[in-house]
Parts: sequence; structure tokens; C-alpha cells
Amino acid sequence: MENSKSKDPLHGITLQKIVEQLVEYYGFDTLGELIKVKCFTDNPTIKSSLTFLRKTDWARKQVEDLYIKSLPKLLK
Repeated sequence: MENSKSKDPLHGITLQKIVEQLVEYYGFDTLGELIKVKCFTDNPTIKSSLTFLRKTDWARKQVEDLYIKSLPKLLK
């Protein structure tokens, strides 16, 4: 049988989990510097960030890309 495990590093990971891990590792201040969106700089919360990212594809893509790039650091 074939190994059906997905090669997509985001497979099975929710946007909420991604944001929570990035905020835990970087904090909102650094996230706001790395990804220039107001949801990380102006009165940031996980909930408001998720609302914005779910509606804004380009910003979500940047967050997902940062998560993938940061995976080795996050898994330590």
C-alpha cells in the first residue's frame, strides 16, 4: 500500500494553531515587523488576527509562509 501521508507541511494544522505558535515564538511585536499587517500591530489579539487572515488571502499566505520557514525553530 502507498504511504498516504501528505507532504504538505500545513496539512492538518489549523490557522488558529499556526497563529498561536507564531505569537508564542515571535510575539505580536516581531510578527508585526515580519508581516506588515495591522492585525499584528494595532491592538492585536489572536481572535482579531484570525478574523482578518481568514478574509485576506495574501496576508494568510504570508503567515503560512513564515510558519513553514519557522518550523525548524518551532519544533525545538
